[in-house]
Amino acid sequence: MKIYIAGKITGKENYREEFEKAQAELEKDGHIVLNPSVMPEGLTKAEYMRICFSMIDIADKVLLLPGWQDSEGARLEEQYCRYIGREVIY
Repeated sequence: MKIYIAGKITGKENYREEFEKAQAELEKDGHIVLNPSVMPEGLTKAEYMRICFSMIDIADKVLLLPGWQDSEGARLEEQYCRYIGREVIY
């Protein structure tokens, strides 16, 4: 199963470690993980969201990490999932 990870990135110091831990756990269970925390720095918010929505489009499910509500981007991703009918794991 393809699973996209969503959570707070902007303004969070240890976001990469949190995303990597979630990715390792999902991969241990045999999932293909789509991890936005490995994208290059320097893009605009809109560019990041276009890429993230594309990853969500091919994912089977979306995992929202704890604290996702504190992220404008993750809230948009959650709303997008509702709109397109993508299953979300809270």
